[in-house]
Amino acid sequence: MPDCIAMDRPPRVAVTMTQCWHRVPGGVASSVARLVDALAATGQVELVAVAPRTHRPPAPWSPSVETAQLPLPLPVLYDVWHRGAWPSVESSVGPVDVVHHTIPIVPGPGAAPVLATVHDVLPLTDPASFTGRGARLMRRGLRRIRDTASAIAVPSRHVAEAAVSIGASPTRLHVVPWGIDPATPGDDEVLATRARYGLAGEYVLFVGTIEPRKGLDVLTAAIGRLDRPELTLAIAGPEGWGEVFADELAGVASPVARLGFVADEDLAPLMRGAAVVCVPSRAEGFGLPVLEAMAAGAPVVTTAGTALAEVAGEAAVLVAPGDAEALAGALASVLDDADLADQLRAAGVTRASRHRWDDCAHRYLELYRLVAGGPR
Repeated sequence: MPDCIAMDRPPRVAVTMTQCWHRVPGGVASSVARLVDALAATGQVELVAVAPRTHRPPAPWSPSVETAQLPLPLPVLYDVWHRGAWPSVESSVGPVDVVHHTIPIVPGPGAAPVLATVHDVLPLTDPASFTGRGARLMRRGLRRIRDTASAIAVPSRHVAEAAVSIGASPTRLHVVPWGIDPATPGDDEVLATRARYGLAGEYVLFVGTIEPRKGLDVLTAAIGRLDRPELTLAIAGPEGWGEVFADELAGVASPVARLGFVADEDLAPLMRGAAVVCVPSRAEGFGLPVLEAMAAGAPVVTTAGTALAEVAGEAAVLVAPGDAEALAGALASVLDDADLADQLRAAGVTRASRHRWDDCAHRYLELYRLVAGGPR
């Protein structure tokens, strides 16, 4: 890979942000939107977001930068891209120094070099984690990224190792973790937010899109094993695809609070007020809810052997994915040991402080210059 070039102007970069127009944008859209905000704040790059032909999504999904619409709506756009055809990104945005792909569904070919962000390679290694259509589209897109991108950014070493296992060149891989804007909510804010959501007593908080990979079924089984009718299971996140675990939720003796989508300004206080934040996903590319919970000062229980464990380090209690008995024991250990909970809160805040959006943005600026300096 060539050395970074010194440009006499900010590089012009087109960023695909079509995932912000999905019915459920999810963590991928959230991460990319925050990255774009942080990049724009540097004043060192000219960004243009690439969107499908449709109305702009509501906040927080609406891009904060100039947006160019492609001539096709979703999902037709993805079907056309899947075949490797028009439209290219440059057909809507004009000449750019770099095209930054942020989804594994690759646009038609253009003239500019490509930096691709690969959030995970699960469509290739665990396609059952997705709808049939989604896995089919993303498998081909990941292979094209593997074979043609000038550089590939991944959010964790876990994803980098998985990418190498499916044939990606290590020399083109760059680990750039996602960030956080550290802010620990105060007690008054926590109490007010809990009151708005009707969370008066002790609660375990799940954060994530409700779909099979996220492990909500394992968490409901673990809560059932705890047999604590005074403990509320609070679920923050929109419904995705697949089973919504209605039967499992109905069988939980403890109260269940379905909070739906929670805005950023409410999420940190809800995390801070939780007895435990539990992220029991079977697999992730990074695990932004774990980082957000640690930054908020919440004790965290999450899954070992995953990117979530890489994010959490020793600042969380780790259990094997899919093991409801072990998860129940981990939750009980935090619920019953105030000293352990306090240690996790303090360790989490310290660990989360190492991950900042401005650091992430500057790493991407380096990659833009690196890619722009490559052969055309």
